[in-house]
Amino acid sequence: MRRTLWFLTTLALAAGAAASAQPAAGRPMTIDDLLAAERVSDPQLSPDGRSVVFVRTTTNIQSGSRNADIWIASADGSGQPKELIAGAKSESTPRYSADGKRLAFISTRDGAPQVYVADPDGSRVTKITDFSMGVQPPLVISPDGSRVAFVSDVYRGCTDEGCNRRRLEEGEKSPVKARRLTRLFYRHWDEWREDLRHHVFVADVDSRRVVDVTPGDFDSPPTQQEGGAIAFSPDGKELAFVSNREGTDREAWTTNNDVYVLRAAGGEPRKLTPNPAADVNPVFSPDGKLIYVRAQRRAGFESDRWYIDAYDRASGARRTVFETPDLSVGGFTLSNDGRSIWFTAAQKGRQHLFTVPSAGGTPRLVAEGGAISSVGAGDGFAVFSKSTLTSPPDLFRVAAEGGTVQQLTQMNASWLKNVRFSVPQSLTVTGAGGAPIQYWLIPPPGFDKGRKYPVVFLIHGGPQGAWDDAWSSRWNPSLWAAQGWLVVAPNPRGSTGFGQAFLDEISGDWGGKVMTDLDGVFDAVAKMPFADSTRMGIAGASYGGYAVNWILGHTDRFKVGVSHDGVFNLESMSMATEELWFTEWEFGGRPWEGKAREQFAKWSPHLFAHNIKTPTLIITNEQDFRVPVDQGIQMFTVLRRNGVPAEMIIFPDEGHWVLKANNSRYWHEAVFGWIQRYLGSPEGTR
Repeated sequence: MRRTLWFLTTLALAAGAAASAQPAAGRPMTIDDLLAAERVSDPQLSPDGRSVVFVRTTTNIQSGSRNADIWIASADGSGQPKELIAGAKSESTPRYSADGKRLAFISTRDGAPQVYVADPDGSRVTKITDFSMGVQPPLVISPDGSRVAFVSDVYRGCTDEGCNRRRLEEGEKSPVKARRLTRLFYRHWDEWREDLRHHVFVADVDSRRVVDVTPGDFDSPPTQQEGGAIAFSPDGKELAFVSNREGTDREAWTTNNDVYVLRAAGGEPRKLTPNPAADVNPVFSPDGKLIYVRAQRRAGFESDRWYIDAYDRASGARRTVFETPDLSVGGFTLSNDGRSIWFTAAQKGRQHLFTVPSAGGTPRLVAEGGAISSVGAGDGFAVFSKSTLTSPPDLFRVAAEGGTVQQLTQMNASWLKNVRFSVPQSLTVTGAGGAPIQYWLIPPPGFDKGRKYPVVFLIHGGPQGAWDDAWSSRWNPSLWAAQGWLVVAPNPRGSTGFGQAFLDEISGDWGGKVMTDLDGVFDAVAKMPFADSTRMGIAGASYGGYAVNWILGHTDRFKVGVSHDGVFNLESMSMATEELWFTEWEFGGRPWEGKAREQFAKWSPHLFAHNIKTPTLIITNEQDFRVPVDQGIQMFTVLRRNGVPAEMIIFPDEGHWVLKANNSRYWHEAVFGWIQRYLGSPEGTR
């Protein structure tokens, strides 16, 4: 009975909302729209609270080249945004000094990325570094503007720039390109790091003297924790940074990232955080007596809930700012007076903005997403980035007490006004054990409830991830709906933003309750009067690709499938992926141990792939070190060997995601064409 009630509610909501929320006239979104959309990122509020600098990235859709420039907007919404520091090469990562007199940034204007400083009006640009390996974020500037701290790669065993430059040149000139591996974590995401380490450097702006303040055979910060991993103390004399110092090899299976503090001029670091799980994002209180960190509780679990912990620097005592409600903290920042903390957190398919007293208390919702990120705090207000399923990121402002959210930029208004979007609907169905399962329903533009439409289900990755009310430059549900399909994006067991217990239930159960949840969504949508249940497809990436691979081995209900970088063989993947903490947590141990082997035998799609009859497009990338290229190759071999219509695309220059503009165009055209081949043309699509 409960399942029936959920279904009837879902059906009524879908039909009613879709019928009443007809979009304005305009054309459907195109691949060119997605590729050419201006990207707004990394907003930084000026110390006087009057301006916001941000990065604007544009794409040349003919050449596929991208360029980032630094722009500035008024923090009160007056006037139009304008270029501040721009050119033919990329300028990014703008950072104000606390006195507002200097602006540091990273640019490729002279070749490899280097640190530059300028006056706040963008004039008097001065180059600060000249690293053969280049520099990268995080970039921070001391409160008085006299020093900058940043990250650069160094070769293991090198203690100066001359050694790094020599090693780099020798490698480029050598006719032998062999990789000699002596430790684990020798590659990550899409880059080989067998002989490289991240180190934190501090440069004096005037003298340009540079000091490696984290020497040794450690990554500082770890390669998965670069964001927000460095902070100057309020007096500029100390530096907090993140590092994993568990030791060679162990960093591949431990998540024990810790916060350390040392003198900004260099010296012996002191570990601040005894917590055996992850501690990241150090932020000093205005008086320097406290350091706030974003912290987890369970060692080895990268998707554990994130808390905000405050450490008293004198006593070492730790307190947690809040434990209820069950919110996992995303980004956070302190108010100027240090009395409040602004933070983002996911809730039921959206990313909201909250505040909480820094002394402890109950969080208060200030602004609802969409998807809110990159918060900067002013006196009594905050600025942030926000996107939705139908609008790319722009900058917004809200008062500390909440209320009206003011839009500060409209960087894509010129094309958005001509595009017809359907209003995404958030619906719910009953899943395993009676749990409510949220999903997004995105009708095609010009939707007519009296017609029937092919359905495409999009399964998100992670598996600890979610389909949020957010813009994506890769898998964009609105663009998929513009192909004339009814697009459905479920948030089943394991999705973020629905409580930690809900998220936890997918670990060790990859093909269990989550598949019951998904079946509930499939069944509910198939019964909608405007859904053509005889023409349904399924697509997903990473864990979403795993889900496609698993589902197609257990049902023939779908007419077509797309599996992008999907896990196929759990056993072989667990010994080839680079972040071992992930597979060891998800499957209960090392690959040769009993619990893991039971998981492989129970949940590995390759054991059921001989049952697949659905035409499937498989995509995998040679630089994907998370789900290595052989996963897709194995699946392609099985399908072709069994006579199943299958094609495969391999990008030699992409990692886990397809990021290059020309590759993205090829990807979209191939994926959409493949699905159209088997679902046919939507009935009556205009």
